[in-house]
Amino acid sequence: MSDQILRGYRQSIDNIDAALVFLLAERFKVTQAVGHHKAAHGLPPADPGREEAQIARLRTLARDAQLDPEFSEKFLRFIIDEVIRHHERLQQ
Repeated sequence: MSDQILRGYRQSIDNIDAALVFLLAERFKVTQAVGHHKAAHGLPPADPGREEAQIARLRTLARDAQLDPEFSEKFLRFIIDEVIRHHERLQQ
């Protein structure tokens, strides 16, 4: 591909994707620690009130960033569901 502009855009996308992966890795390190804490203290793996608050907060951030709030909610819901699955596994 000889289009230098397109190549530049793609490099930026690649950099952003890498940053997203590292951010998700950090987030899951912290949520794993939360899961261990919950398991050690007999706390439930899910916290629906916290989840609702986080989704509302993310929807507001998405609107402010001119990102589709529906997309951001689906994205966060996917992450939350995965975290809960990890927390449930830790309590077994």
